[in-house]
Amino acid sequence: MQVNHLIDYRWKEGCIRMSETVTKLPEESGSVRELDVLEQLLQPEIQQSLTQLVNHLPKLAELVTLMTKAYDVATTVANDKVLVNDMVHGFGEFVKPIVDTTKGIANAAVEAGDRAQADTSTIGLFGILKMLKDPQVQATLRFAQSFLNVLAERKNV
Repeated sequence: MQVNHLIDYRWKEGCIRMSETVTKLPEESGSVRELDVLEQLLQPEIQQSLTQLVNHLPKLAELVTLMTKAYDVATTVANDKVLVNDMVHGFGEFVKPIVDTTKGIANAAVEAGDRAQADTSTIGLFGILKMLKDPQVQATLRFAQSFLNVLAERKNV
């Protein structure tokens, strides 16, 4: 069976109004689906949504064009083995000094912990005064004092 449809599109009150005339009722499942779609298109909410979509088509077309260009660039970059290898190598060169420094600090902390556990001597008042003359201790104390001053200033602001 063949279904004849007459759909009338009218612009009224800022949205498209549709009316439908069906000359024969279909018995085929494909035609029933068509009627379901047409019934949905007759709903005011759907018509308003379609109107908004039509109004925004130029923006959507521009967005799709930009997304297509971005996809093309990403595909080109992903398929360029030389570029990918160069990026991986460059990232490795950037991260290597950070990893090496972190490993060095971790090793120093482990070694200092081992030495502190092995040394069972008592540090007295005169031992502390003697340590205060060490340039490394002085630098560390200056850093600690400056760090605490900065934290206090930020807390008060």
